[in-house]
Amino acid sequence: MRVGVIGCGYWGAKHLRVLTQIPDVDLVVAIDRREDQLKQLQQQFPGVLCVSELDDALDLVDAAIVATPPRTHGPIAKKLLAAGKHVLVEKPMTASTSEALELIALAEQGGLTLMTGHTFAYNAAVIALRDLVASGELGSIYYLDSARLNLGLYQPDVNVVWDLAPHDISIINTVLDAEPTSVTAFGSKHAGSPFEDVAYLRLDYGTIGATANLHVSWLHPSKVRQTTVVGSQRMAVYDDMLDEGRLRIYDKGVQAQPANDGAVPMTYRYGGIVSPHIAFTEPLMSEDKHFVECIRTGARPKTDGHAGLAVVRVLEAANESIQTGRTVELLEVTKA
Repeated sequence: MRVGVIGCGYWGAKHLRVLTQIPDVDLVVAIDRREDQLKQLQQQFPGVLCVSELDDALDLVDAAIVATPPRTHGPIAKKLLAAGKHVLVEKPMTASTSEALELIALAEQGGLTLMTGHTFAYNAAVIALRDLVASGELGSIYYLDSARLNLGLYQPDVNVVWDLAPHDISIINTVLDAEPTSVTAFGSKHAGSPFEDVAYLRLDYGTIGATANLHVSWLHPSKVRQTTVVGSQRMAVYDDMLDEGRLRIYDKGVQAQPANDGAVPMTYRYGGIVSPHIAFTEPLMSEDKHFVECIRTGARPKTDGHAGLAVVRVLEAANESIQTGRTVELLEVTKA
């Protein structure tokens, strides 16, 4: 199999490294218009073929990974699918719901694999958290809290929601095995940025009675990557900044007790903390191997085009909510 990587910056170069280590990939093609970048990649990966224009690479590859700026994802992926190529598109899959729907239709018509680069869906700790929720060990899920904060990196073409929130939306969708039904968001601009650099999102998962609160920021003194799941029986915290014990389960909770005087006394439970052993595998390696395997077997990717569409819907709804100050029903976005 011959696989190209379009856009070989920070993340695209990681895909190149991983692809060169996958036995089923016979040829890796780096596609980037920056000649200095291609020269550097040629030295770093001598076996990689470097090409400056996508048109010159179309006949050289069977599949491609799109790792260019977000607003270019849709047009590039559309061109690849029209040429009969299997496609993995980095997050967010497209800049609009309509573009996402078009890519899904093209892939289905051509019998091609369309996959979204939601790397955290291939993270062993996130998978363990998903299994924990599915097993019922945490009880009924009340809510989730997620924070993705750091100082920078300000993007020139999208706000912090489109840059950082796709990770957390895909994590929560994966953990709950559900999609939100409505979105409420608030964002603000600082430091002269033309785009929101701090934002808060509330996602309602009406079908399962759970909510999720997301905080994303380019303007924060510390780097934070944390998701908390609060259930009726236990609570769990996934902290991606920890080298060990990234997933911790807390045997803590509260139980309301009826009272005659109208007040509701609470019984508090304080138990132990368990951090299960999770064998680490590089999520990007798992993701790219899965992409190659799906192409070989025709299997449906875990993060297929519909998973990418689900995230883009939330991002569009969040933008609308920030602008209008109202809660946006996801059904409205789909109809629009």
